[in-house]
Amino acid sequence: MPDQNAKAAGSIDVGGDLTVNRLGFGAMRITGPGVWGEPKSRDEAKAVLRRVVELGVNFIDTADSYGPHISEELIAEALYPYPDDLVIATKGGLERTGPGKWPVNGRPEHLVEACEGSLRRLRLEQIPLYQWHRPDPKVPFEDSLGAIFQLKEQGKIRHIGLSNVSEEQLRQAQRLTPIVSIQNRYNVDDRQSESLVDLCEQEQMVFLPWAPIQDLDRNATVREIAQAHGVTPRQVVLAWLLARSPSILPIPGTGSVDHLEENVAAAALSLTGNEVAQLTRAGLG
Repeated sequence: MPDQNAKAAGSIDVGGDLTVNRLGFGAMRITGPGVWGEPKSRDEAKAVLRRVVELGVNFIDTADSYGPHISEELIAEALYPYPDDLVIATKGGLERTGPGKWPVNGRPEHLVEACEGSLRRLRLEQIPLYQWHRPDPKVPFEDSLGAIFQLKEQGKIRHIGLSNVSEEQLRQAQRLTPIVSIQNRYNVDDRQSESLVDLCEQEQMVFLPWAPIQDLDRNATVREIAQAHGVTPRQVVLAWLLARSPSILPIPGTGSVDHLEENVAAAALSLTGNEVAQLTRAGLG
C-alpha cells in the first residue's frame, strides 16, 4: 500500500471555508476505559495525537464528555500551538456520571458552560465546529439550539453541527440557524442514517460517521474483500465509507499509533465499483 497520508483521501470543505483532508481522527479513545478518566499513559496518548498530524490528518473530533475533559486537555498539551490547517471539532450536551454513562443535558446554561470549558481546555478563541451532542427530550429543542446559536453570534463558535439527530430534527434546526455537519452512527452494518448521508451530499453538508469500524468482524463480505486486497477488514470499511459518498468524513479513533497508521493507510485503498456495491448491499441486507 502507498505511503500513509490522509491526503490520499482527497479533501472536503466544512462550512464552505474550512478545507480538510477527508480522513479525520476521533479523539474518544485516548482516554481511559469506558471513555472515563486518564489513559493508561498520557505520553502514549500525546504520541498518537502528534502522529495524527504527521500523517496529514487535519480534522480532529472530540467532546467535553470524553474523559470528561481529558481528551480536550490532551489535544492542547500535544498540539498547541496548532498547525494553521488543523480543524478541531468538539461537542457539548452530555454529562458524565461514571464509566460508560452519558446522561443528556440540553439546558441552555449547561451548553454555554460546556462550550466555554472547551474553549479554555483547547486554548482556542473560537471553536471551528461545535456540535450539539444529542437533543434532550426534557428541554425544548429551540432553547438548546438557541444557546448554541448565541455562542456563535458571540464569536465563540464558527460553525454549528448536530449529532445523533433525525432528518426531522435537522430540518427543525435549519429553520433556526445554518447547520454544516451531521454526526450519526453509521457503518457498513448500521445504515439507519442512510437517508441523511444522501441529504448531506445534496445540501453540501459534511457527514461524520461515528462507530465507523464497529461490527465489521461479522460481515463475511468485508473479510473476503480484505483478503483479496491483502489489507485488514478495518481498512476495507474505511475505504467503503470514503467511496460511499463525497460528503462522508470518517473519523476513526484509537489510542494506538499502530492502529492509527493502519487506519490512515485506508485513505489510499481503492475499491472497485463492484466491491463498493457488494458492501453496500451486504449492509442493507
